[in-house]
Amino acid sequence: QVHLVESGGGLVQAGGSLRLSCAASGSTFGINTLGWYRQAPGKQRELVANIDSRGHTTYAESVEGRFTIARDNAKITVDLQMNSLKPEDTAVYYCYAVRFAASYWGQGTRVTVSS
Repeated sequence: QVHLVESGGGLVQAGGSLRLSCAASGSTFGINTLGWYRQAPGKQRELVANIDSRGHTTYAESVEGRFTIARDNAKITVDLQMNSLKPEDTAVYYCYAVRFAASYWGQGTRVTVSS
């Protein structure tokens, strides 16, 4: 089992920045992909960004150029730097990890962007 704990959510004004962090523990050997999804009220969960063990990144088009994902393979952490935040970025953000084809999820951290 992989246990994921997120931190860093909160309330910010439009145009501001937040940094989300996620730390993995437990059976972390073999984790390939780390990333973030988000779910806004009344909407489906969507991929925000992910990064594989070689550092290859993928971003949702809506956050490209504003968000940056980074991982520390030694500490098994993944961070999401979010800049130029917009009200439409308001959502619960979930950290996830893929290990040997199994997915694991954090409990989520809420991000609210006021206009």
